[in-house]
Amino acid sequence: MSAVVKTRALTKAFKNHTAVDSLDLHVPQGVIYGFLGPNGSGKSTTMKMLLGLTRPTSGEIELFGQPLTPASRTKLLPSIGSMIEAPPGYGHLSGAENLRIVQDMLDLPPAQVERALATVRLRAHKDKLVRNYSLGMKQRLGIAMALARDPSLLVLDEPTNGLDPAGIEEIRDLLVALAGEGITVMVSSHLLDEIDKMANVIGILANGKLIFQGAREQLFAHSIPDLIIETPDPAAALREGITATQEPDGLRVTGLDKDQAAELIYRLATARVPIHQVRRVQQSLEDVFMDLTGRAGLL
Repeated sequence: MSAVVKTRALTKAFKNHTAVDSLDLHVPQGVIYGFLGPNGSGKSTTMKMLLGLTRPTSGEIELFGQPLTPASRTKLLPSIGSMIEAPPGYGHLSGAENLRIVQDMLDLPPAQVERALATVRLRAHKDKLVRNYSLGMKQRLGIAMALARDPSLLVLDEPTNGLDPAGIEEIRDLLVALAGEGITVMVSSHLLDEIDKMANVIGILANGKLIFQGAREQLFAHSIPDLIIETPDPAAALREGITATQEPDGLRVTGLDKDQAAELIYRLATARVPIHQVRRVQQSLEDVFMDLTGRAGLL
């Protein structure tokens, strides 16, 4: 698939630390790209560089197949909608008035702005003051402002930050619907489970470095799920010299691939250890992240 966003050795260094270190991003067209990492890992800084808000120390950025330069910036950025950090909007104005400012600044057709408002399901609240919006409504207004220019790429930094489960689900459903309409969505989050429910492609950033990039299936292939051996006599199994921890229904064994698991089960069966069931523990994206980063964890 052609790349909407591509970077080569993208780096941003500050006086005391390197926030982004030699990043090679590849965001294919028409996907939801989940950009993951702990707070402070460099996600926001990367997105600001992609939007021309922060100048890289070194490296290259390519958008829609063209290099992002001071000369090309005004041509490329109108095709990108974005919401970075806090959702925008003047609290003393209504949602419709905030969008009218965007419309006037960008010289957009009124129908285009109305369509953005309808897409985020805020039509019924467009005349309400933004200071009286819920956090979820403010996030949706921010996304509407990003959509007003009818972008090909949507860049969102933590769009579900601070939302309750219902608000998170609402934003997730909206982003999935937008991707279904052909908009490429790049969304950052430290909520791994949420990204797991919507992203086609995942990039994981830690300490400014890209430690994984690819499809969800490729990510899960990096980690071996634990093995649960259900037995009424775990002591008998442990006497066979296996390394395991006891569970309520048996033993948990870590780090065994398929062949090693088969060998272990054969060994226990030969020793007449009673085995009721053998199963793999279902892993979440967070489990795999922890394994991949040496259990560095998320903040």
